[in-house]
Amino acid sequence: MEQHPPLEAIRNIGIISHIDAGKTTVSERILYYTGKSHKMGEVHDGAAIMDWMEQEQERGITITATTTSCPWRDYWINLIDTPGHIDFTIEVERSLRVLDGAITIFSAVEGVQSQSESVWHQADRYRVPRLCLINKMDRVGADYRRVLEQIARRFAARPVLLQLPVGFEGDFSGVIDLLDQECLLFDEADQGAQVLRQPVPADRQDQVRQAREAIVEAAADFDDQILADFLEGRDIAADRLRQALRRGVLDCQLFPVLLGSALRNKGIQPLLDAVVAFLPAPGEVPPVRALILGDEGREKLLDCDPDGPLCALAFKVLSDAGRKLTYLRVYSGTIQAGAELYNGTRGCKEKPARLFRMHAHKRERIDAARAGDIAAAIGLKEALTGDTLCAEADPLVLQGLTVPEPVVSLAVECRRVEDRQKLLLSLEKLQWEDPTFRVREDAGTGQMILAGMGQLHLEIVSQRLAREFGVEVVTGRPQVVYRETLCQAVTHREDFHREAEGKMQSGEVLLCLEPLPRGEGLEVVLRPGPEALLPSEWCQSLKASLQQACAAGVQAGYPLTDLRVVVAEAVYQPQVTTEVGLLAAAQKGLAVAARQGRPTLLEPIMVLELMVPRDSAGKVLGSLQQKRGRIEGMESRGEMETIQAQVPLTEMFDYMTELRSATRGRGSFSMEFAKYDQAPEDVLRRFGL
Repeated sequence: MEQHPPLEAIRNIGIISHIDAGKTTVSERILYYTGKSHKMGEVHDGAAIMDWMEQEQERGITITATTTSCPWRDYWINLIDTPGHIDFTIEVERSLRVLDGAITIFSAVEGVQSQSESVWHQADRYRVPRLCLINKMDRVGADYRRVLEQIARRFAARPVLLQLPVGFEGDFSGVIDLLDQECLLFDEADQGAQVLRQPVPADRQDQVRQAREAIVEAAADFDDQILADFLEGRDIAADRLRQALRRGVLDCQLFPVLLGSALRNKGIQPLLDAVVAFLPAPGEVPPVRALILGDEGREKLLDCDPDGPLCALAFKVLSDAGRKLTYLRVYSGTIQAGAELYNGTRGCKEKPARLFRMHAHKRERIDAARAGDIAAAIGLKEALTGDTLCAEADPLVLQGLTVPEPVVSLAVECRRVEDRQKLLLSLEKLQWEDPTFRVREDAGTGQMILAGMGQLHLEIVSQRLAREFGVEVVTGRPQVVYRETLCQAVTHREDFHREAEGKMQSGEVLLCLEPLPRGEGLEVVLRPGPEALLPSEWCQSLKASLQQACAAGVQAGYPLTDLRVVVAEAVYQPQVTTEVGLLAAAQKGLAVAARQGRPTLLEPIMVLELMVPRDSAGKVLGSLQQKRGRIEGMESRGEMETIQAQVPLTEMFDYMTELRSATRGRGSFSMEFAKYDQAPEDVLRRFGL
């Protein structure tokens, strides 16, 4: 394979799913069958190539999205294996932001789970075409039909089954390819490396014909000639069906479904064939939209062209032995090692000293990265996640990432006083890597407060401080990150007149604060009247100052949300009004007005999905109700009950121990953030509200 394969032969794909559906196991098999690795690493042995971090190997879970590249037939696949745990959702978010296609994995036993829905909707937001793999077909209780029904019902999607299983549960030995109408078996003797192709057994011909008709019907929606041939009873070649299905997949209207058992080495080669057959090359995705800097919001559409204007997105930053390793997706143009770039987001020059193609944490040095490539660079000093790299002569900015807000905080202190400065530098490097990880200093205690997406997230951070940076910390009990909002609208005029910096600083604003419905977030609006024609740079500073004041909170120190802040008037008197005075009036006015608007607290509410034995379900339901939980649904799956509920996060700390006790170790749960809602009276009293 040449260093830069043809653009049409590249596939940039990711693997997404709920935790423990088999993402990393599928990745390991892909690396083995493509010849990229010569040994299958197993997650349960802590030997998976893609789970290279020490904590990943110890816990048997994926924590960070890992990139690799591998050849398959005449194609080159750039693959990102993403975490399934909700605490590391930013890894899925930034991966989907730069991928052209994805493989969504579902367990044939558990089906569509809570995090399956989250990653599916993330992919919907970025319009990423998807294939589906129903994994673990060898497990007791495997039911691919139920999973198909769940995909259609819970995602309002149209799955298209391309295979039927050969064998059931423990006897699962292969699949029947409905397009080519042949039986594919995988021999245990050579770890499934050789695919044995056989005719379809006579007793399954009718079943295959019916299932293939469903494929033809789906393809006919994207090819009128197929519809005509189908109605006239003519046989339709597999290649024609693939071309029609591909159009539906690229339009995110069809989702081909394949079957397999990655742990038992079955179904991976057909999955790779489906990746190259149905998922897009970089040149087949819609042109990317980039904002032209300094041109009043005008956009430029960029095709995936190595000779086009340079435009790349830094989608991930790692602290690698104290230096930044920046992962890039190149959308247009070519980046040369050592060539000067321009960071359009931060307005500064950058120079990548070296470029690499990544294989987990190992590197293969390359001279250039061109449109369609996913690469990594060392030497970019200022770039952070979401920054755009371009040419200084043609400055562009791409849309960044949707970064979720932290919901859990933790106070930390150094075990040794002399490590204080080292701790600050280490936390700064960890913030390079993870936009969902925040750090602030508590003004009252002087402690560092770490905020993240969950207990596991902050536990991993604390371990990394000790192992990678040599800073041992003492941690407090995790605390919920609340939000502040107002219960009533309020209008307030604030005058500010004070001498500072050797001159009189004056400003006057009229603020209107209006509560918004739950989930609407924060909105800052400037509505200056004809007498308040502020300089444009003052308007930007005023808006930024109010947003900063809202982020600091007004009563309990938590960010304001579900609130519209309207600057109804900003009086401007030449030679009298100053920018410093105006900003001071706005910040003071916001604090006074917010306290008049009956401030209250909102607490994070989590969506909970539990799987418990039927004889323990009553005890678990009673426990959830005691935790102020709201049961939203139950579903029987054999001897197990699946329970969906919404529960305040503050009630869920250390819940796993309680659940294991109630279910004799057989229960499990997953949890993700849903919304903020009114905190109870005892919490309000604690904060003096």
